[in-house]
Amino acid sequence: MRMKKLRNGKLKLWAVLFWLAVWQIAAMITDLPLILPAPADVFVRLYHLVREGSFWASVLNTFSHIALGFSAAFVLGAALAFLASRFRLVRDLLAPLMLCVKSIPVASFVILAIIWFTKYWLSSLIAFTMVLPVIYTNLLDGLSALDPQLTEMAAVFRLSAWKRFRYVDLVQLLPFLRTGLSVSLGLCWKSGVAAELIGVPKGTVGQQLYNAKIYLETTDVFAWTLIIVVISILFQKLIMGLVWLLSRRLERM
Repeated sequence: MRMKKLRNGKLKLWAVLFWLAVWQIAAMITDLPLILPAPADVFVRLYHLVREGSFWASVLNTFSHIALGFSAAFVLGAALAFLASRFRLVRDLLAPLMLCVKSIPVASFVILAIIWFTKYWLSSLIAFTMVLPVIYTNLLDGLSALDPQLTEMAAVFRLSAWKRFRYVDLVQLLPFLRTGLSVSLGLCWKSGVAAELIGVPKGTVGQQLYNAKIYLETTDVFAWTLIIVVISILFQKLIMGLVWLLSRRLERM
């Protein structure tokens, strides 16, 4: 009997409406906008924010910095994983470093980054440090799990290094790549905005959240949080969509 695949993480409209209703009821019961504003008030505030020029400048600034940190971590993580899979010395040297990076709290990284570097690149650096060990670990696991028989077959057919990677290795690495990306994409946004909230670099989403907290503008806190969620989801959909297109293209070859 065929097992039906469970589609986890798919948003249903009725589920979204249910939680909006719960939010509305909770706001009506508390009747304290300073503590819990109603959904309508948040969406109205969001509408006004979108019409401001500073809104787009802050979103673009934060997005570009976090995307830069994520991209740099992905490239370096993939390169280090490849070297570690080939050379035992590299793998042994990187093991304690990756363990430390994964174990150190984000707040500690932020404080050190503020001391050592300028706050302007704070979110890029924090996103980089959070994503690097995830990409490295998952791709290293994938490279270690490559089927040696397929590698031998590629050698028998005298495939070039590029063709062997494209037609043999990459197909086997895709599941590990998807896992690493699904974890790191959400992590980079959470850590990046948290870093901005602590360091408060100018012209960022984190600064907007900090100002809303200082002036007790709870509706603004909810509105900016909703913006962060939406941008994070769109960024994740974009990257995972590219991976899906890559997998489909490999299947057709």
